[in-house]
Amino acid sequence: MMALGAGAQNDTSVKAKTAQIDTSLKFTEIQKDSTARVNSVKKEEPLVTRYMGDAAPQLRVKDWIKGKPITNFEKGEVYVIDFWATWCGWCIKGMPHLSELARKYKGKVTFAAVSVWEDRGTRGATPEKLKAFVDGMGDKMDFSVASEDTAFTQRDWLNAFHLDYIPVSFIIDGQGRVAWTGNSAHVDTALQKIVNNTWDIEQESARRKYSDSSQNYLDTLDNSVIAKTKRLQLRSGNENLQGFTDSILVVINDMVKKEPKIKYTPEMASHTFAALLITDPHKACEYATEAMASPYAQYAYGMVIEEINFSLRYLTTPKEVYLLGAECYQVKIDQSEPDEDAAYLAKQYQSMADWYRLGGDKLKAIAADKKALKLWEKDADK
Repeated sequence: MMALGAGAQNDTSVKAKTAQIDTSLKFTEIQKDSTARVNSVKKEEPLVTRYMGDAAPQLRVKDWIKGKPITNFEKGEVYVIDFWATWCGWCIKGMPHLSELARKYKGKVTFAAVSVWEDRGTRGATPEKLKAFVDGMGDKMDFSVASEDTAFTQRDWLNAFHLDYIPVSFIIDGQGRVAWTGNSAHVDTALQKIVNNTWDIEQESARRKYSDSSQNYLDTLDNSVIAKTKRLQLRSGNENLQGFTDSILVVINDMVKKEPKIKYTPEMASHTFAALLITDPHKACEYATEAMASPYAQYAYGMVIEEINFSLRYLTTPKEVYLLGAECYQVKIDQSEPDEDAAYLAKQYQSMADWYRLGGDKLKAIAADKKALKLWEKDADK
């Protein structure tokens, strides 16, 4: 059985973080690598820089394409606002997961997705094509969907928070504050704590900031890998990166060589693990196990599950990868809140049982099946 390490506690000392960081790669240089440039703002509409913990800006959009419109952020309610585009493969890849979360937190959290930068992709959508795309997604986009108001949406949200990539999500807490923001694939942990009122905004904000910039150096550098690999993804003509995986690993290794502290950061871990699953599954498992023992362990478990699920579309998966994924499901279940929905946990156990079975461990598969059955019975008794 694999030993999965617990995540280290965050160092909330901004000065301590700053002292450890080699700033030889400046923030402005990082932004030069992005393929998702933010539009310049008109002089009569000055940009307001915002930070985690600030009041959420007004959500001004052009049209609500699907679901109930969000006119304002009600006190006591939690919201997840996701920014995406039809040409963004990683955005589309994450929609089923966001829909799963929307169903899990139904009645507790309101989810919405806002389409941005549609004119930047080669397959950018007109308003008519955007609606047809959303309709075609069905329950894979099981939440409200809107199109951006180009005069306000980007400026008020992406520009204000110095974010130049998608997919990106914002979590608005019950006090109307931006409690978390980041890649949509990593929303789980923060959302659970925000719903349960155990999230420490000040601690997370201190972790992200450093003394001479509004944007955390490591987080920004981590997010820049999206733009660097996106170019190769577009050249490959598909989402799975096959044929350009070696080039992606060269890009990643070069970034880590310049700044070793990003080796296991969320985006770096996701891209590294996905690439290694194609080139060397055994090394992928070794890398994932290291990531689970890193300070970013809280993100690693869900990342492994997501990337394995995605790779099943085009790879023959070795047994050790299935066993790794099954162990990650167990950690994910162990970290669940005591009042977690029984049906949700039953699905996790069912997936775990399937992967144990495919990994050759029939006894653990049977044990997981039994736990799933008990939870389904509990759900049926409601």
